[in-house]
Amino acid sequence: MTNILVIHGPNLNLLGTREPEVYGADTLDSINQQLNQMAQQSGVNLQTFQSNNEGEIISCIQRAGSDQVDFVIINPAAYTHTSVAIRDAFLATRLPFIEVHLSNVYAREEFRMNSYLSDLAVGVIGGFGKTSYLLALEAAVIHCKQSAK
Repeated sequence: MTNILVIHGPNLNLLGTREPEVYGADTLDSINQQLNQMAQQSGVNLQTFQSNNEGEIISCIQRAGSDQVDFVIINPAAYTHTSVAIRDAFLATRLPFIEVHLSNVYAREEFRMNSYLSDLAVGVIGGFGKTSYLLALEAAVIHCKQSAK
């Protein structure tokens, strides 16, 4: 069975109350519940992880590399624009991943337009609120099925 890991970066634990005009009113728990329902319907195993700490995210990616995770969906949040270490973790594990953003980073501050991960990602999905995650899961399932052929 396909194993997909969703990693939520810093401050995403505050979804629902943090700048709802930018990030929406959905909580992280409600997004994870929707992802789990979609994963069950798609016949894949789904794990979710959230951390405000860069090192914990890196350790999670490293564990995923040896724990038979087939695909990662990551919203690196602010670490998108700063973390060479998360980039290096993906290079070291060679795990395929999709970079996700709730907001359209290209319609925001200039510094948000730079990503240390995008060029390594299978794809980048952003600007659709919680639907960005759902689209990423759908794409990950399709990618895993195609890779298995």
